[in-house]
Amino acid sequence: QVRLQTQPKPQPGQPPLYSGTFDCFRKTLVGEGVRGLYRGMAAPIIGVTPMFAVCFFGFGLGKRLQQRKPDDVLTYPQLFAAGMLSGVFTTVIMAPGERIKCLLQIQAATGETKYSGSLDCAKQLYREAGIRGVYKGTVLTLMRDVPASGMYFMTYEWLKNILTPEGKSVSDLSAPRILFAGGLAGIFNWAVAIPPDVLKSRFQTAPPGKYPNGFRDVLRELIREEGVASLYKGFTAVMIRAFPANAACFLGFEVAMKFLNWIAPGL
Repeated sequence: QVRLQTQPKPQPGQPPLYSGTFDCFRKTLVGEGVRGLYRGMAAPIIGVTPMFAVCFFGFGLGKRLQQRKPDDVLTYPQLFAAGMLSGVFTTVIMAPGERIKCLLQIQAATGETKYSGSLDCAKQLYREAGIRGVYKGTVLTLMRDVPASGMYFMTYEWLKNILTPEGKSVSDLSAPRILFAGGLAGIFNWAVAIPPDVLKSRFQTAPPGKYPNGFRDVLRELIREEGVASLYKGFTAVMIRAFPANAACFLGFEVAMKFLNWIAPGL
């Protein structure tokens, strides 16, 4: 996804580095082996457990802040607002991991070896520019995750309600229906998130000082040189991942919540 989003515009008469998602997959596999497909994933994997914990905590907090009583049923706009709050919470964890992941994936594609791994990348970024270097792209991460998280949770709750048979409780929803609702919520999430994600990837991998006005410069350059469609680079790669990953995420959450309610009903 990052390689597709950040590949340079080809010279006149020259083909692009990657013609699409599957060409990128093939070239990465041939050039770097299976490990190349997972380049830069150590940082996001380390942060994924606390990130999802914070994500669902933020959503729960957002709901409670809007409820007068614990059993109040929230409207869909209120669920969207609660989801947006979760996006604010997760950015603190997501932004450094995203920055490191993008730099390592671009490094692998160009053949340079400036960073030996995630920890070395974090150390060098901090040494070069302090905490600002590690958190470069935080505003764009917020622009991606805040509205996308709102869409994510609102869509999931909406689909759960639709999929619940008449006379049944949402809490009794079967695993296949939870998987379907979670997977489709992931699709809606990324439909909103892809344009700011493209801008974020470009900005986070750019040399220092290339975009002095931040995302506005990135947006202007992309639209001027490659058109509005460039904001959806990596769409296929993202959507292939979005359904199964988010289906599993929500199923895991629902199972965990049922287990916690079983061992500690009054928690």
